[in-house]
Amino acid sequence: MNKPGNIMRFLTSLVLITMLGGLLAACGGQATPTTGTGAAGEATATTAAPPAAEATATTPPAAAEATPTTAAAAEPTTGAGGAAEISDQYSGTTLNMVGANHAWNDAIQPLIPEFESASGIKINLTSYGEDQLSNQLTVRFTSGAGDIDMMMFRPLQEGKLFGNNGWLADLTSYTGAAGDWDWEDFQEPARGTVTFDGKAYGVPIVTEREILYYRKDLFEEKNIEVPETLDELMAAAEALHDPNANPPMYGFVARGQRAPAVTQFSGFLYAFGADWIVDGKSGIGTPEAIQAYQFYGDILRNYGAPGVLNMSWPQALGIFSQGQAAMYTDADSLYPNLLDPSKSVVADKVGYAMFPAGPAGSAPYNVTSWALGVAEGSQNKDAAWEFVKWATSKDVVMRLQKGGLPGARSSVWDSPEGIEGFPPDLAEVIIKSAAVGTDHDRPLVVRVGQARDIVGGPIVAAIEGQDVAAAAKQADTEFNAFLETDATAQP
Repeated sequence: MNKPGNIMRFLTSLVLITMLGGLLAACGGQATPTTGTGAAGEATATTAAPPAAEATATTPPAAAEATPTTAAAAEPTTGAGGAAEISDQYSGTTLNMVGANHAWNDAIQPLIPEFESASGIKINLTSYGEDQLSNQLTVRFTSGAGDIDMMMFRPLQEGKLFGNNGWLADLTSYTGAAGDWDWEDFQEPARGTVTFDGKAYGVPIVTEREILYYRKDLFEEKNIEVPETLDELMAAAEALHDPNANPPMYGFVARGQRAPAVTQFSGFLYAFGADWIVDGKSGIGTPEAIQAYQFYGDILRNYGAPGVLNMSWPQALGIFSQGQAAMYTDADSLYPNLLDPSKSVVADKVGYAMFPAGPAGSAPYNVTSWALGVAEGSQNKDAAWEFVKWATSKDVVMRLQKGGLPGARSSVWDSPEGIEGFPPDLAEVIIKSAAVGTDHDRPLVVRVGQARDIVGGPIVAAIEGQDVAAAAKQADTEFNAFLETDATAQP
């Protein structure tokens, strides 16, 4: 290991954690969530490597500068899909991998010596803060740099951009010929997240879904059934809403900030039978989409907490974790923050349920928040695939998921061993949600940030009690104009 680099990363992380804690405290004294970057492309806690651990730690804060990393020594472990199946035909090759300061990166590093020993391939790993990684890859690929062989990337945030610009290698021929590695074992929505125009540009390494968190004690006290439909969600929010209590109790909390709310609003959009884009055109002006916007605005305006328009996940989660909300919808990856008694006063009272069904059923997102890809400019694609195949094998995914890192393999989720790192009732919800999940949580476009700002406009209008239909129609026109130029957009 590069010890000076480790010390620098530790000190940088400590400073950032302290700053984040102070910032959130200044915003209302809420518990400080453990952060990372998940599917939404903004900070969302992801699972940690220690067993059952999702209650303790998650993704490390982004480092201020790139940190070259050499994998730590580890006791080689064999198993199905493990060292015994690694080919040594590329022995002597050196591969350069660029990763994010993320829980998956931390978890895979101790296992890399196992791969190096069996394959004879040397892995040079450089890690960046998550947004810094995206910027670095964009700059280096734009300049034509050919020194990157593999990279972590966020399919929903930059996958379309990287794929359109020819920066990601098409892995379809590899995934289709990998035999026992078994591409079909990856959950269909997770595969869909990394597939563009029918081609696989990455392999899922971390997944997440939208679920309903609720206060078990309050539901039992009031003798209210856990909502299975959106109508029941609205009714339960009304029954449990008591803003005049001391402390106040709000029936429902969720993101209301324009762009960050988009990913979590997606479950409501799909439940009403709508989508962001339909046949290449905007889908947000349809009657179904307008109904979804109206519902989301109504429940947050009538039964939500004050200041909802300024809430992304840390603020919404803080209200729920401090015992001031009965229900909360967001990513399942956030749950460690709710189970940590040092951050949550409801650690022993949290329940988990599937996202409630609307007129079109329950269709929460089940997405690949992080994937592993091969650079199109790599001169060592076959050797790079050997590493990707190993890192995403059934054996390695099982080992990582046992530590609480949610993978995408159905066989691992179906195994009692594969779910032992999660609370049993949460694991059940995750498995059920994956079966009906949607493979995207935002518009699948090149300029993701701009798109989220456009389609998030009606969310704000609905919460403020404005004319939702008019706001949606205006956004629909703007989004259609955006889509006409987005396909050819450059970074």
